Amino acid sequence: MSEQNASLESAGRPGKASTPASAPAPSIGPVLTLAMAASCGVCVANIYYNQPLLGLLQSAFDGQAGIVDWVPTITQLGYAGGLVCVIPLGDRIARRPLIIAQTLCLVLALVLLALSPNALVLVVASALVGITASVAQQIVPFAAELANPEQRGRVVGRVMAGLLCGILFSRAFGGYIGEQFGWRAAYWCGALLSAAAAGLLWATLPSRAASTTETYATLMRSLGTLLAQEPALVRATTIQALLFGSFIAFWSILALRLEAHFHLGAEAAGAFGILGAIGVLAAPLAGRVADRKGPHLIIGLGAVVMLLSWLVFAGWPSVAGLIVGVILLDFGEQIALVSNQHVIYALRPEARSRVNTVFMGGMFVGGAFGAWGAVIAWQRGGWIPVAGLGAVLVVLALAIHGVSRLAQSRRRHLEG
Repeated sequence: MSEQNASLESAGRPGKASTPASAPAPSIGPVLTLAMAASCGVCVANIYYNQPLLGLLQSAFDGQAGIVDWVPTITQLGYAGGLVCVIPLGDRIARRPLIIAQTLCLVLALVLLALSPNALVLVVASALVGITASVAQQIVPFAAELANPEQRGRVVGRVMAGLLCGILFSRAFGGYIGEQFGWRAAYWCGALLSAAAAGLLWATLPSRAASTTETYATLMRSLGTLLAQEPALVRATTIQALLFGSFIAFWSILALRLEAHFHLGAEAAGAFGILGAIGVLAAPLAGRVADRKGPHLIIGLGAVVMLLSWLVFAGWPSVAGLIVGVILLDFGEQIALVSNQHVIYALRPEARSRVNTVFMGGMFVGGAFGAWGAVIAWQRGGWIPVAGLGAVLVVLALAIHGVSRLAQSRRRHLEG
């Protein structure tokens, strides 16, 4: 840590009220890593079932399609709200009981969603599912806390691989169940799987003391302090928000694109999630490379790959083009995400939940913006404006990343 950062610590950086986080981190075994990865995937999957089901939801609530169209956006905003308002409690309350309780609340929210009698209840329940599904982002920093520093990139990469599996296979699973048994069945299945995840977490998670005794109000105020004191956190959050907005723009519109132009239903939309699962393989690889070479090269590479995917989407208007593009899009987004997490988790060990709150909250606000922008672009011009939106978001992320790397290089040159 630099002398400037050291002085900031002594001036009272957030989260230093107690010292458990300063103790050496224990190793985390493969069984616990797998349990955390699987639970992350199961919990986060629930906020993505609506993407392949959107056409079915419009049909189920005929005459209320204008409200139903906003379900993906509201769900993303709910997730962002959970990240901002609930995740900071992970520094204040022991993570094991907090994670289990939040997972059980997710089960209840899914039951309400499955029973929705009208579009308004559907939207409210979707927001609650988003808020409670943010438990996945309690699990990720807990894994980082349990891992030794030298294995942190690999552990986070593996847990994030589980999370991304949940995102991608949720579309295939939700699309298939919805097509065969109706959209409500998809959410009943989600409730059962989430209940099973709660049981798995109860059986495997270790007990660890909270890292701070600060009040909730102080924790929330400290989020602004983190943003003011950590430019690397602001930069990583902004870049990932733009990239994730681009990512969600595609997935929010895919079901409508397939139905309108290729006459394919929810099951086909979900099947694209399996193709995107190729990107899951990139998570542990990106973590290992970031451990050895540093994360910044991988962040730039991920953004370039995502930009290429949008060029494929726009220039190759066929199912084959969608297949190639989705593999590139998911691969690029995943390696950039894991590498940005490598950056932020090294910043404040004693405030890791709040760092994660800022990062993931910003990321899902970006996702909500991407979903909203994609709906508007689709309604006004169809697929090409959606592709243009996705590409512009990636270009902005690349510009921020490139300028910051040039500034850091120039600063090192002057100091040398």
